[in-house]
Amino acid sequence: MSVLENVHTPGAVQLGNIPTSASNLEAHHLKALLDILDSNAADSSIQERVLVTLGNSAAFSSNHDIIRNFNGIKIIGRFISHPKTKAKALNALNNLSMNLENQEQIKDFLHDVCNDITSSPLNSEVQLAGLRLAINMSVTNSYHEFLADYIPCFYTLLADGDKATQIHTLKVLVNLSANPSMTTVLLSSKAPSSLANLFGSKTNSDILVRALTFAANLSENYDRQMHSNRHHHYEDHSLYVLLFRDQTAFKGNLVALLQHPDTDIKEHVARLICPQKLN
Repeated sequence: MSVLENVHTPGAVQLGNIPTSASNLEAHHLKALLDILDSNAADSSIQERVLVTLGNSAAFSSNHDIIRNFNGIKIIGRFISHPKTKAKALNALNNLSMNLENQEQIKDFLHDVCNDITSSPLNSEVQLAGLRLAINMSVTNSYHEFLADYIPCFYTLLADGDKATQIHTLKVLVNLSANPSMTTVLLSSKAPSSLANLFGSKTNSDILVRALTFAANLSENYDRQMHSNRHHHYEDHSLYVLLFRDQTAFKGNLVALLQHPDTDIKEHVARLICPQKLN
């Protein structure tokens, strides 16, 4: 099941007659805030405060269309290129991405977002903000191709990141793996050998259940491809080789996980060990 990420960021601004609470902002207030950003006259501290307020207001669905109709997505999107405002802009876009019409405009920033995920310090605020936006933008299949080139980076984050980074990354990967047309690129992408360690019984349950969901989705989609006589050659460094070519270690971990106390984990293990036969 795909999950959208909604972010509430502490703090709001008081500029002129603009209310301090995001829940009290009306259309003309939102327009005034966007005009401040669009003018480029404010210093970075004011810009950050405005972006926080717009981001908080975007947590209310009633403001999604208003901000878009004031060209707000494109105005806010420009600020992901500035180091001091990047995280605040990403959080605002993330809340706006809860709206499918908004996603159609936000997609134009996806490559920049993914570059920020790749280049930002590991486990940083900017990296997590970018991952949250990638989660929302990958809930449907519409923009998966924008993320395809960054899959090796996601695998590296999954191997090296802390718990929060791993969970956020897995949410993106689970969304991608639910799309059969992404199976080949996910399986053929370069993956660190340490990823196999995620499937051990000592892995945190929140991480493990998502890792198993990801692997089970790929396994089932790969089986369908083989059933359709669609073959692909996978290189030695690929995720396919790590998980499915030499299955001794992987399956050994799965068998051990059948004793796991978490029912969801055991259900996903069963999907991998005993896949349903195709008709």
